[in-house]
Amino acid sequence: RSCSFTGFGTVQSRKLAKSLGRSSVRSRMSLRPPKAYNSLQKGALIWDPKPLQVKKIFEALKKGLNEYLEAHQAELDYLSGRHKDTKRNSRLAFYYDLDKQIRCVERYIRKLEFHISKVEELYEAYCIQCRLRDGATNMKQAFSLSPATKASRESLVELYRNVQECTEDMCFIEGALEVHLGEFHVKMKGLVGFARLCPGDQYEVFVRLGRQKWRLKGKIETDDSQTWDEEEKIFIPNLHEKFEIKVTELRGLATILVGVVTCDSISFFSTKPQAIIVDITELGTIKLRLEVLW
Repeated sequence: RSCSFTGFGTVQSRKLAKSLGRSSVRSRMSLRPPKAYNSLQKGALIWDPKPLQVKKIFEALKKGLNEYLEAHQAELDYLSGRHKDTKRNSRLAFYYDLDKQIRCVERYIRKLEFHISKVEELYEAYCIQCRLRDGATNMKQAFSLSPATKASRESLVELYRNVQECTEDMCFIEGALEVHLGEFHVKMKGLVGFARLCPGDQYEVFVRLGRQKWRLKGKIETDDSQTWDEEEKIFIPNLHEKFEIKVTELRGLATILVGVVTCDSISFFSTKPQAIIVDITELGTIKLRLEVLW
């Protein structure tokens, strides 16, 4: 039984290798990683792909893009209706202005549709590579349990190579998908602490997303208003990293840690600005208010 399994596995592994070659992302798709993702090119150091996280981001991204598409389609329908009414009234200047607006919205809708199709294409290719990698991994485990023969050792080497290639392709697609995530415009709305915040208190807020950092200082004024040296920062979304927020109180030369929290960015892929209120302290006595616009 073991011998027949080994022979069958050898044939299957060869078929799988051919399948992997045919379905390789680099051979099927003309994807070229931008300069920011040169580390994802073949042969470079790679990390472990995270399919579940990529799925969550993909679903949130697609939902947000469809929201934008529906909003602009509604705007186009409204402008088209006014366009017809204006044409009957023969107000030429206003008519041509509306015509220009309609063409502009139509172009933007086409860009959105292309953007959505590109994201779907990338995710479909990602899922294919994920399934191929799972199949090769399962076969590799099965071969490792079978009697050691020359054929099984060759199959193990070949399957190991296939797993590595699929892993590289998945990381490559993750980098290509990351390019399509847009931007997060984060606005500082201040601290909320009621009795914990007193006039003259000074705080430092440190926000990090992967390698992107934002450090700003603020002060509580005598009228309980707050002044901050910066009000807005643009972050490039990341597939795997969460927002890390650290707040410290400045007392002369000393600094006192108020709290550190992490915040997931999946809910930020929306057409409407998202008001974020996070508890900085464990009891929620000091909160941080942010607004995120995608």
